[in-house]
Amino acid sequence: MLHGKDMFMKDTSLLKLKNVSKFYYSKGVVASGFTKVSLEFNLGEFVVITGESGSGKSTLLNVLSGLDSYEEGEMYINGEETSHYSEEDFENYRKTYIGNIFQSFNLVGSYTVYQNIELVLLLNGYKKRNIKTKIIELIKKVDLYKYRNTRVSKLSGGQKQRVAIARALAKETPIIIADEPTGNLDLKSAKSVIKLLSEIAKDKLVIIVTHNYEQVEEYATRKIEMHDGKVREDIDLKEYTSKEPELREYKNISFFNKVRIGVRNTFNIVPKFLLTFVVFLFVIIAFLTEYSGFRQAEYEEKKGGYNNYFQNASDERIVLQKEDKSVITNEDFKKIQRIDNVDYVVRDDVILDTDYLVENDDYSFYGNIDSLTRINKVDKGRMPQNKNEIVIKGYSHDYYLDSQAEEVFNTSFNLNTIYGQIINSDLKVVGIIYDDSYHMHTFYFDQDIIDEVRENANEQNSQLTVTINGNKYVVNMYESHLRISPNEKIAQGEALIAYDINYLCKYSWCGNSTIKVDVKNIYYSESKEFKVTGMYTKYNFYNLTGQSYQEYDTKIYISEKDYHDFFDKESYQSSVFVKNVKKIDDVDSELQKLGFKTLIIRDTLTNEYAEILKVINIFKIIITTILFVVMFFIAYFVIRLIQKSKNVYYSTVRILGGSKNVIRDFISIELLTDFNMAYLVTLLLVFLDHAGIIHNSFIHDITSYLTLKDFIVIYLILTIMSYFISLRYARKLFKSSAMKTYNEEV
Repeated sequence: MLHGKDMFMKDTSLLKLKNVSKFYYSKGVVASGFTKVSLEFNLGEFVVITGESGSGKSTLLNVLSGLDSYEEGEMYINGEETSHYSEEDFENYRKTYIGNIFQSFNLVGSYTVYQNIELVLLLNGYKKRNIKTKIIELIKKVDLYKYRNTRVSKLSGGQKQRVAIARALAKETPIIIADEPTGNLDLKSAKSVIKLLSEIAKDKLVIIVTHNYEQVEEYATRKIEMHDGKVREDIDLKEYTSKEPELREYKNISFFNKVRIGVRNTFNIVPKFLLTFVVFLFVIIAFLTEYSGFRQAEYEEKKGGYNNYFQNASDERIVLQKEDKSVITNEDFKKIQRIDNVDYVVRDDVILDTDYLVENDDYSFYGNIDSLTRINKVDKGRMPQNKNEIVIKGYSHDYYLDSQAEEVFNTSFNLNTIYGQIINSDLKVVGIIYDDSYHMHTFYFDQDIIDEVRENANEQNSQLTVTINGNKYVVNMYESHLRISPNEKIAQGEALIAYDINYLCKYSWCGNSTIKVDVKNIYYSESKEFKVTGMYTKYNFYNLTGQSYQEYDTKIYISEKDYHDFFDKESYQSSVFVKNVKKIDDVDSELQKLGFKTLIIRDTLTNEYAEILKVINIFKIIITTILFVVMFFIAYFVIRLIQKSKNVYYSTVRILGGSKNVIRDFISIELLTDFNMAYLVTLLLVFLDHAGIIHNSFIHDITSYLTLKDFIVIYLILTIMSYFISLRYARKLFKSSAMKTYNEEV
């Protein structure tokens, strides 16, 4: 065997193999790719490797390219040993030294000619804005300019091979390795490709594997023949000029170019995008359904709570006051009513949390008060026409409201507090509403009577302090001593007191003295001074007041106007009820913007089933974790099947010098883009359903109990899942060498 080094003196050795062997392992059987091969290659050579099929020539090419490992011996790159090289080292070697041309082209069929060449430049750290001219020049060099925007899948075999050559040239590496570059070409295309490669070889090392030596004989500077995994012949044919290789220092692909390519890969094969989209849509719906189920369970449990102060614990209710604690005006109520999702406003909040009696000697009904404006029809009787006419709502099987309804209609009633105090003594029931879902009666009144109720509530909930002769006395409203009472015969600003309380004044005489009365409750405070203009005993009491004397009466009587001024106030606290309780937080936010201090009743409830809620939360975490794992593997295996053909693409990127990290990022960006598209479509459908633009009961049911926070949590969980799927998928691609992975996929 005649070696080239015996014919010509070589100045440098760019690649060198010393007793290198490559073995394959399959099901316990060891097969030899090639054995004990020693070769040197230099810049400027056009090397042709020939031999019959199975002689090891393609395996040798893969080892020289760094696409496959070797088991023994040593390969030197520019004088450096490579037996210690890691996969990352070989990735850098392929990026810096090797431009590959394959018989099967290894192009990305869904990319255009321009994009295929652009890909290798972006992988090598070029900026997108700096490479357009370079790519166009290369396309022109291989005579494909008019096909620059044509998808490679639509080109002929010769055109595809020219794209592969242009891509190899784009890297500006010192070594071009071509495996059967003319194997799939017609004679004319084959000659054109070989001629182009020979021109490249003037300043590069070109190594070609071919079965057809005659096609390349004219241009070859060296011929290597292999047989049965060994070099049988190594002959130098022509003189060549060798020099030191000029190596470019490549950078890593930029983050934005990773994103650009990843997003491009998502959409360039539409059927695969749609199938992956459907998989993610399924996973999203599964999580929304599971999460919504737990939210509904939590919500129903919380609704069962109670509040010792607020009797009406409706989850639709928001209690509000002005931030400055001033009166809520009619203008304020108009602004409140204009807020989206507000159903109605109860101006006098006190009627919601206080029970009253509508009764007489024959009948007694117990319940709370509501406004007549809340109803427009009755089940029996008629709607009220006068302010003292009312409607009662109660059970349909209530004996008095059913069988005795006519007698109820013909009877006068009092409105009493549960402590027996009469608020109004001239009421007439004219209508009845039946509602078997409610456990109490509801009394519907005209606003004038509700005003009386509010005044009574202010009176009952106020603290009165009487100041006489500089001494303060807190008055108990349920006792007669110093209690303030109205009387129509007393003039404004004046007070009539019991003779028996003279001892409280200076010199035990209160005549013409001044008494100060302070009224204070949680809403307001007010003070007035009154001049004592008279004193009563049991003998003159009737003449002064027009009322019957009560034994031990030591009240202080003032005018009805002064008395009502203390308690007849506008509303300081009201309640808003929302239409859609799922959006109650939005209403709450709008009320606060209007200057209200708010309290959502559902957030104040004490729940006797708190332990059940804890169990639900623990169960939710467990089920969510199980669902995460199950959905992860389902999604992974389905996506892996859908994306299987893209393994060729990712293997090609590895061959072109793309690192593990780069390919992993491509996969992550692609899957995350697909997931985000599915999630955005889901959110859009939810929005359209909630806005009433579309009506889909399924969407409404699985999202009605979810908040914005829930959607964010689900998004984060599924983003993590998508990322883990991409990591596992990428790891699968790197279990074997780049070439082995590629061959397995094709």
